[in-house]
Amino acid sequence: MVRKKVPEWLNSTMWSTPPPPPPSSFNDDTLLPSTKMSSMKKEEADTISVTPPPSSTAASSVQSPSARPRNNNGSSSISGEYGNSSSVVVTPSSAEDFSRQAHLSAELSKKVINMKELRSLASQSLPDSPGIRSTVWKLLLGYLPPERSLWSSELKQKRSQYKHYKDELLTSPSEITWRLVRSKGLDNYELKSGNRCMLSRSRITDEDHPLSLGKASAWNTYFQDIETIEQIDKDVKRTHPDIPFFSAESSFARSNQESMKNILLVFAKLNQGIRYVQGMNEILAPIFYVFRNDPDEDSSSHAEADAFFCFVELLSGFRDFYCQQLDNSVVGIRSAITSLSQLVRKHDEELWRHLEITTKVNPQFYAFRWITLLLTQEFSFFDCLHIWDALLSDPEGPLESLLGICCAMLVLVRRRLIAGDFTSNMKLLQHYPTTNISHLLYVANKLRSKMLI
Repeated sequence: MVRKKVPEWLNSTMWSTPPPPPPSSFNDDTLLPSTKMSSMKKEEADTISVTPPPSSTAASSVQSPSARPRNNNGSSSISGEYGNSSSVVVTPSSAEDFSRQAHLSAELSKKVINMKELRSLASQSLPDSPGIRSTVWKLLLGYLPPERSLWSSELKQKRSQYKHYKDELLTSPSEITWRLVRSKGLDNYELKSGNRCMLSRSRITDEDHPLSLGKASAWNTYFQDIETIEQIDKDVKRTHPDIPFFSAESSFARSNQESMKNILLVFAKLNQGIRYVQGMNEILAPIFYVFRNDPDEDSSSHAEADAFFCFVELLSGFRDFYCQQLDNSVVGIRSAITSLSQLVRKHDEELWRHLEITTKVNPQFYAFRWITLLLTQEFSFFDCLHIWDALLSDPEGPLESLLGICCAMLVLVRRRLIAGDFTSNMKLLQHYPTTNISHLLYVANKLRSKMLI
């Protein structure tokens, strides 16, 4: 068989440097993907029951991501896989950024948004200017319709719908019991009396009793949900502890945590086939952060409702990855990992052969986390926002772009991988090095172009 020649542009010294000395030790515990996203042991997942529609932008006076570095070490230097021994500081042309921002603003101000043009602009990564990413993501996720005249009515409808979900699904059983009592004619005197917290035994039906095992019992449902509630609470508190927006002791951060808990719990209750899977908090975090930081006060105040529907829409394309019974099916997570392996083989057979045959690095060891958490654990939070611009802009859906970016990640460290053994390659892929995101997206697009077919 004739091996496909590696394209010359992949061998540029700009992109690779000689590999570092191999590490002296390796922890066997790192052989398995250290992901928090574990597949459910539930029945086959149903189609997600909430179909996301239109919304607006969300906001708050929190630090803009534009004030943050574009990589993990706080600088824009391109080194390691991208340069020789010296660092090259990359400063995007301010004129170019201004031009792109002006183009986006002009597109967003049209009466009818040209979605093809918007996707093209977003695929190059959006500027960090306040409000732009919030509006664009809502359009790309189908939450806002292209017709601007419909935005107000759609937002009003969906936000009202979310409020109804919360009232129905998050109300405590004791409050539900009191509502039932009121509806049965309990007079105001009894409600205002000192005995308000106590109901006479005759007013408590079997279904209202906390020990009831009836399927219609609010208390029975509440106790069944306790485990999910506790898991969501733990995961949300652990979300990006280094970012004050999520984890500071301020009332604002606590409010953000409560909103995220509400979104995840409402989602779990509405989607019994999927419910909550550890790691969903990591997928929700970028969406909620972007919407909550929109400078428009009305949008910011409704970030929870808007983020809920966009979270549902994004997850609908990946729902089968979270059902353990579908892992080995054509729609399961192993099928996606196999697709990535085939993509690598197609574009760089030498690299594929070295990884999977010579060094026995099973792609499941690293790609499981990459795919199920949409790369949120491989890059800094603010770099992920730019990666998600590209994911959400793909008209074929985010999965195709995600696999392309994962393939590009391997290509960009190919020299170190080919020079490495099982131990060094596993460490490299489970702790992916700081990367220039613009260049990563460029290579991913190049890999998908017809030049490599």
